[in-house]
Amino acid sequence: MENQLAKSTEERTFQYQDSLPSLPVPSLEESLKKYLEAVKPFANKEEYKKTKEIVQKFQDGIGRKLHQKLLERAKGKRNWLEEWWLNCAYLDVRLPSQLNVNFAGPAPYIEHYWPPKEGTQLERGSINLWHNLNYWQLLRKEKVPVDKSENSPLDMNQFRMLFSTCRIPGITRDSVISYFRTESEGHSPTHIAVLCRGRVFVFDIIHEGCLITPPEIYRQLTYIHRKCHSEPDGPGIAALTSEERTQWAKAREYLISLDPENLTMLEKIQSSLLVYSIEDSSPHVTPEDYSQVTTMTLTGDPTVRWGDKSYNLISFSNGVFGCSCDHAPFDGMVMVNISHYINEKVFENEGRWKGSEKVRDISLPEELVFTVDDKILNDINQAKAQFLKQASDLQIVVYPFTSFGKNLTKKKLLHPDTFIQLALQLAYYRLYGRPGSCYETATTRCFYHGRTETMRSCTIEALRWCQSMQDPSTGLLERQQKMLQAFAKHNKMMKDFSAGKGFDRHLLGLLLIAKEEGLPVPELFTDPLFSKSGGGGNFVLSTSLIGYFKVQGVAVPMVHNGYGFFYHIRDDRFVVACSSWEASALKNDCERFRDSRAGHVSSTSLKCVADLCA
Repeated sequence: MENQLAKSTEERTFQYQDSLPSLPVPSLEESLKKYLEAVKPFANKEEYKKTKEIVQKFQDGIGRKLHQKLLERAKGKRNWLEEWWLNCAYLDVRLPSQLNVNFAGPAPYIEHYWPPKEGTQLERGSINLWHNLNYWQLLRKEKVPVDKSENSPLDMNQFRMLFSTCRIPGITRDSVISYFRTESEGHSPTHIAVLCRGRVFVFDIIHEGCLITPPEIYRQLTYIHRKCHSEPDGPGIAALTSEERTQWAKAREYLISLDPENLTMLEKIQSSLLVYSIEDSSPHVTPEDYSQVTTMTLTGDPTVRWGDKSYNLISFSNGVFGCSCDHAPFDGMVMVNISHYINEKVFENEGRWKGSEKVRDISLPEELVFTVDDKILNDINQAKAQFLKQASDLQIVVYPFTSFGKNLTKKKLLHPDTFIQLALQLAYYRLYGRPGSCYETATTRCFYHGRTETMRSCTIEALRWCQSMQDPSTGLLERQQKMLQAFAKHNKMMKDFSAGKGFDRHLLGLLLIAKEEGLPVPELFTDPLFSKSGGGGNFVLSTSLIGYFKVQGVAVPMVHNGYGFFYHIRDDRFVVACSSWEASALKNDCERFRDSRAGHVSSTSLKCVADLCA
């Protein structure tokens, strides 16, 4: 990262935005052909025959007309999907977003200079915040290196949404507002918000034209911490952001009607660089078990999380850190980037501040005291109760598989991500005796404002391989051949889908065109095989590669009877987070996705793939 930053003087973070290609519309024939391939693992002969007829009818009839209208739409937009995706995937969703949409995760500092230790929360927090603020300055100056794929620049627009960005609840649809500006664009907010024991504080991070230092941040945090621990708790306004979206929108309108100053204070939180959450809890965490701390980053105290904020930096009492982020403005790779940067800085500086201990005469933090009444207090209590009830139903386990990692898989000329995806398919097949519809994230950032495409990992080749692994009569050579066929199919799909040749977002566009035109929903989307194969957000396995750095994250499953499966890859290990809902009777299965020492199914699946590579 340091070397990249040194080179970045020649490039500006956002300089390639205008030259990125527009997001293409795939051909209708190709998309429907790929769709038919994707449903095969989930259909018997009769079901497949019927679906094939439905697809052909769609292709020859209404599908062609919808496709033409989509092409017309694409002519006037550099990214025909962007607005639609933001709305239907995030802003139109009425579920409580803090738990159901946000992603969260722990910081990896515990593996070197910052193991859990009581009494370190504020000192470490001041250093952590300072590194975050330095990254903010790099972004303001456009010195964050441009992400690239094979020397081609990727879209960096999502990085604009990391700081000073917030979701605003609406009665039927939310909105996202960003106050961030680069230095060349003008003024950007320079304050952060701190939440502690139901109270809200703000303070400026620029003094006399430069960043305040860790000792100065420490003074501010100490003032807030002492005040909150020696006086009564605040009302916990932040808990309202964990409520169902329409309920929160109505509560927000009512809160503003009580006192115009309430709106001023809400806007201070919305525009803040980030929300710094001071937690009283001390979650257990070791390099071998990130389960409890990861769970706490997603399900912790709702009175010290602003669920709508793009970045909540969470500080636990034992000096452990994490984050919780609204998913609407950006995808996980933005948080991976800044988390890796800060981890490197903490490591380089041995977890210490090595500069001046001088503390200048800076203004103390300002407390934002909202005008509330019994109705608002009741709304807050209801919000906390619903959040904690749903959070108690969520189980998350996070363990490393340490028998091998990226080095061994690459030595065998196998892509490590595909390796994990196929092991996951085998694990699910062994648990349930059937294929698991699977979403894997493919990135489309090589296009203007590109975000993601659906990669359906459960291919017919993967299924045939899983069947061969469970068939005692199948020989080793045949298993190896089927495995390599599954690898090849997955790799080709990932390459194609990242190049704008996927089909799920295309089908979504056709469905939305039909809805906008007031047309009946085409039969393709009501066919049982559409949802059975994962269409319409019905994937039982919701998965994503977080990256190749020591950064882990998690989100809830896409469906109530499914799993969330999120992993990062290191040279010597795979670290995996698995989430499921207890009420769906998956609790015991979720626990089976543990490391090899426990002998559980996901790890044995990884070893099975490795054995075939030997």
